[in-house]
Amino acid sequence: MILAAGRGERLRPLTDHTPKPLLPIAGLPLIVHQVGWLASAGVHDIVINLHHLGGQIEGRLGDGNQLGVSITYSHEEALLDTGGGIARAVPLFEGLPFVILNGDIWTDYPFVRLPNSLGDDLAHLVLTDMPAHRNEGDFGLAGDRVTRDFKRPYTYCGIAVLSCALFDGAPAGPFSLRDLLFRAIEQDAVGGELWRGRWIDIGTPDQWETARRITS
Repeated sequence: MILAAGRGERLRPLTDHTPKPLLPIAGLPLIVHQVGWLASAGVHDIVINLHHLGGQIEGRLGDGNQLGVSITYSHEEALLDTGGGIARAVPLFEGLPFVILNGDIWTDYPFVRLPNSLGDDLAHLVLTDMPAHRNEGDFGLAGDRVTRDFKRPYTYCGIAVLSCALFDGAPAGPFSLRDLLFRAIEQDAVGGELWRGRWIDIGTPDQWETARRITS
């Protein structure tokens, strides 16, 4: 599932008329690259949630056939935040673990590394070193276990494998995915890995320009 519903407020005015996942990088919209990353790793059934200017994304990607995938869209009349947006789409995954990819990141992470199953875990997160522009990280990592202790040197990459069971009892309406992740971490049910390759969170015009420069 690619999360593509957001407004992209920090990227305005770029996102006033173009949804963030359609901003061009290396000659193609960002989300086209992302679909290609997933397809190369063997992920061919993709769900994309839509809200802000979502019709443009659907118009560009269609059913995904031209990209070698099958795309289903989850339309949100009102923004449901990360957790609510995923929870709305969970029935589409038929109880199977699924990959989550934020629609605003550029990376050279090899998606084929992601686990095919989670065992007893509820999630597997890809983490990276905290970027210089942030004052606090999201998580710690002890071996392959994600932690939330006082020392949190790592940032969540917006790449994960989630269990449908993570959303059991999830609230209706908008909520953040991190709420469920924090609860699962308390149950020692979240594994993870550290990625130190290329990763850019495209949240500002400067970060978008950085991604464009390194791919030119």
